[in-house]
Amino acid sequence: MRIYLLLALLVPAASCQAPSAPVGEEVEAQATEAGPVSIVNVADGLDHPWGIAFLPDGRMLVTERPGRLRIVSADGTVSDPVQGTPEVVGAGQGGLLDVALDPDFAENSLVYLTYSAPGPDGMAATAVGRGQWVGDQIADFQELWAQTPFQSGGNHFGSRIAFPADGTMIVSTGERFQFDPAQDLGNTLGVLVRLNRDGTVPDDNPFVGDLDARPEIWSYGHRNVQSLAIHPETGVLWEAEFGPKGGDELNRIERGVNYGWPVVSWGMNYDRSPIPDPPTRPEFRDAVTHWTPVISPSGMTFYTGDAMPGWDGDLLISSLSKEGIVRVTLEGDQVVGEETIELGVRIRDVEVGPDGFVYVLTDQSDGPVWRLEPGG
Repeated sequence: MRIYLLLALLVPAASCQAPSAPVGEEVEAQATEAGPVSIVNVADGLDHPWGIAFLPDGRMLVTERPGRLRIVSADGTVSDPVQGTPEVVGAGQGGLLDVALDPDFAENSLVYLTYSAPGPDGMAATAVGRGQWVGDQIADFQELWAQTPFQSGGNHFGSRIAFPADGTMIVSTGERFQFDPAQDLGNTLGVLVRLNRDGTVPDDNPFVGDLDARPEIWSYGHRNVQSLAIHPETGVLWEAEFGPKGGDELNRIERGVNYGWPVVSWGMNYDRSPIPDPPTRPEFRDAVTHWTPVISPSGMTFYTGDAMPGWDGDLLISSLSKEGIVRVTLEGDQVVGEETIELGVRIRDVEVGPDGFVYVLTDQSDGPVWRLEPGG
């Protein structure tokens, strides 16, 4: 019987204090392979900021893991908590997680949130819901989908949102540190789900009609997925997920595919007992690339702006363990370049702003928002 060390994952690891500077001023400069960048302090004082989305007027919506949503203005003003957000279980790795605007936000004003929803007997589940953005508040918030079954404990909730061009949405989850259920299509632990934006299940999902499978499942055999991004040219869905002790993965996601956790992994169990490597079981899809030591991938986006020369089309992955951004260059499905841009503090999310600069959230109880721009 396997023995797993749980304590290391019950609470996210502590980080060193982030370098500081007054709002609007440079925190530090950093060299990169594409030239120097300046790191500018945008706002201070957020409590474990987790997800970021830009409103059409340039202001940012930023979630705080304990359960609050804030508006961050260009001048660094941080609003009082936005009203209308759902109740969350703010414990361990759970809380208020990702935030995203509907691709048709200009017409429908819909804002989506993922979070750890409370269940019976103190249990929780990853959930996604949406409400309308009205007067800087969320109105008529409705839960659209929740992971089943609810679980006790505070580990591996995922979760990010991505919007393919076909009008659906992808929501990532974790396997709630339950291991084997990630291979069971009868639950939604350790899966990516594909939903219509109203929470219903698309008729063309891979397991629709299979009485032994949940129809919302798009792919499975995942561990803990906090990184999703859609390639801006090909439309291909990419994800990065946490491995166990070693073996963080970058995966190209395809319809109905099994990615192998916990049967195979490039890492090992926390008690150092081995897990078979993916090539030993060819029925599972192997990662495009993997990392040991881990990077702890916590957010991800493709760079599509003009402000950061040399980064166009690159995959930017926010990293907790490497305390920075891992910049990955792809050619088709192959990784052809990689560098870590060291920022000196755990980074929870990364997003490209409407100005083309790169914005990052620092994973701290008094966490600043930073902007990366050319210079230094």
